[in-house]
Amino acid sequence: MQSVVQHVLEFIVTKGKGYVFTPSELNHLQPRSAVDQALSRLARRGVIKRLGRGVYSVPESHPLVGEIPPSARQVAEALARGTGANLQVSEAAAANEVGLTTQVPGRLIYWTNGTPRTRRIGTTVIQFKRGSPRRLAGAGRAAGTVVQALRYLGPGGSSSTTIARLRERLPESERPALREIRNQAPEWMRPAIDRIAGKHHG
Repeated sequence: MQSVVQHVLEFIVTKGKGYVFTPSELNHLQPRSAVDQALSRLARRGVIKRLGRGVYSVPESHPLVGEIPPSARQVAEALARGTGANLQVSEAAAANEVGLTTQVPGRLIYWTNGTPRTRRIGTTVIQFKRGSPRRLAGAGRAAGTVVQALRYLGPGGSSSTTIARLRERLPESERPALREIRNQAPEWMRPAIDRIAGKHHG
């Protein structure tokens, strides 16, 4: 048992504080019952925190504000990793994330190619909806978030100010990725993508 606990501790060290995970990321440790016991022991000791059924985090704290709880997105990403599914932020959440709106979505929705389901983690309810390959284009990347934000704005909603803001928020390294998924975006969105990422050359 001690060896399994040690392996879990080594895993935690490599991931760092604030990391959210599920036991499936420790599938290389056997048997599973020993992993579950190790996680329970470490949770009792305060080394990790149990956020909900099958979801744990490595506690992170700030000297002024105390414990920093993980975001809903961190939890959703951990659940997606646990099943090997892709995850795309919702349109409203993407618009909020890139600063196009200050309105926080009332429901936490993520598009996925995994199983549709709803999970409650503490007081947070996260809904996973089945998304088409086109909607999942760029999933998990800044380029995908930009596309989702443009979906939120809709046809005719991309002003010059909006385009400039999205271009500023998109890292230079992500522009090729945005160009790659351009043809999977709705036709009305493609001119905006060209202005944000630049057109293909050659």
